[in-house]
Amino acid sequence: MGGRHRTDELDGGFDSYNAPPPRRRASRGRAFVPLAGAVAFAVLLGVAAYVVTNKDAGCGTGGDKIALSVAASPDIQPAVEKIAKSSPPSVDGKCVAVTVTAASSADVANAMSGTGPTGAKLNPAVWIPDSSLWLAGLAKSGGPAVKPAGNAADSPVVLTASKAGASKLKSAFSPSWTGLMSAANAANPDGLAKKVRVLALDPTQNAAGLGALLAGANVLKSAGGDEDVLVGVLRQLSESTVPSSDSMFATLTKAASRIPVGIATEQAVWAFNTNKTPSNPAVALYPTEGTVSLDYPIIITTKDAELRKAAEAFSAKVTSADGRKAVQEFGFRTPDGKGGGLLTAEHGVNAKKPTELPLPNAATITQLAQAWQQIKLGTKILALIDISGTMALPADKSGTTRMQAISGVGIEGLKLFPDKAELGIWAFSDNLRGKGVDWKQVVPIGPLAQQSNGVTRRSLIEQALRASQAIPTGNTGLNDTLWAAYQKMSKDYEPDKVNTILLFTDGVGNDDPNGGISNSQILQKLKQAYDPKKPVSILIISFNTTEDENRRQMNSIAKATGGTAYFPQTVLEIRNIFLKGIARRLCAPTCGDTGK
Repeated sequence: MGGRHRTDELDGGFDSYNAPPPRRRASRGRAFVPLAGAVAFAVLLGVAAYVVTNKDAGCGTGGDKIALSVAASPDIQPAVEKIAKSSPPSVDGKCVAVTVTAASSADVANAMSGTGPTGAKLNPAVWIPDSSLWLAGLAKSGGPAVKPAGNAADSPVVLTASKAGASKLKSAFSPSWTGLMSAANAANPDGLAKKVRVLALDPTQNAAGLGALLAGANVLKSAGGDEDVLVGVLRQLSESTVPSSDSMFATLTKAASRIPVGIATEQAVWAFNTNKTPSNPAVALYPTEGTVSLDYPIIITTKDAELRKAAEAFSAKVTSADGRKAVQEFGFRTPDGKGGGLLTAEHGVNAKKPTELPLPNAATITQLAQAWQQIKLGTKILALIDISGTMALPADKSGTTRMQAISGVGIEGLKLFPDKAELGIWAFSDNLRGKGVDWKQVVPIGPLAQQSNGVTRRSLIEQALRASQAIPTGNTGLNDTLWAAYQKMSKDYEPDKVNTILLFTDGVGNDDPNGGISNSQILQKLKQAYDPKKPVSILIISFNTTEDENRRQMNSIAKATGGTAYFPQTVLEIRNIFLKGIARRLCAPTCGDTGK
């Protein structure tokens, strides 16, 4: 079925279930003595069963024991605990008493690497995370080198929607990474995103979220997509993350104008439908291109010789035939991808093994995780709008003036920023606030959603851009304006945001009859003021800049602050320019490339 959800008969089916024979009704005329004997016999059987069960369920109270602590991903913890209780292993005549604790894989990874927050003190002898993806982060951060002793289970990363939503999606959305990336592309808000709302899991906290990004990025790259498209996807997804799978499933089942499509593991879909029994169940949508799987590696972390023996014995239990059967009972596949009889359409899943996409190398995994963290940073932008006389000239053959083009660019660009982004506008020409003061504040910097007299800053900026007009006799006091803006942004620097000066101008460059700061002086001042620990970058969008001398100056200004200069020749290039600007977050503050 090419990865689509199937509703016909699935491979596997239920395991056969032998129902106990029906109990006979005792006739009323029956003597009580045989009944009493039967009861006594049943009691003896019960005691015997209790002794046998207890013998297998734990180490008991006597004899030598080895206490083995295991931290397992919360989704697989119940299955691992069942394996531990069914028949504890023994080492050198000692019973291994296994304690299985549910622990977030991100928490344990952070504890082992010492690079991030943890919810508790964690130092297990055995760690079973949901994915080997966490091991790539450990290696990059200088954490301990680890090699899996085996794998406990497997669960593919899938797309998911409610059953009702999936039915509505059929005509508009093909379950695929290509479709997901299209719906989540910030550069195309008028496309599939009008019908589909993508719910992402934070890839820094959830392996399924990271796996989905890796699969999507891999498919995008294979199709010839560039970094700008990926950045648009990351930007959009960064604004639509949900904190947990539970939150995502709760959102999926709510009625909405746009159909929610989420990311989850196959097992999470199965568990939601099985444990919650919702009226509008979730459905796993298998991407047509294939998918990555979470592989639940078994990591022995202890260095103690006796504990390592105990850990190896327990690992053998988990990977045994009984262990495989146990994980299938909780909606997982075996490590080779075989689904059990519970993976049925009734539970919203399909036992057929999906096409497998390989995981990329550790460097690629780390790079994408870091890109996400960068793109998640807040935004603080001061936009400088050129309103000098030359802005009344045509921008291109369409007849649109440069002022109109820049206004349209700004309005279009606003759509790419979330409400929490902080933006403000200055206009500049010359002598706007008296002799030698070439700039004026139009809208102060602040969150786009913040209101003034009932009007949001987003609306105020849009209104200001629409009302912008070039001053016919105005000159271009560019350098004085840049220096004043740089001083302000440096003084008001916010470390949790990407602090940027966004310059909209045309091809003239600095043209200040009052003198002011020269071209060489502005470069010297910016180089001296730039602090890589508190970076404020200048991003330049300069229409119709064709003279080599002007381009060199613009590029030098941008490079002095780790910024970039772009020189679009038509109005249609602007969306791509904005995405390139957002893409700079992936390299900030070490960016130094220049636009073309």
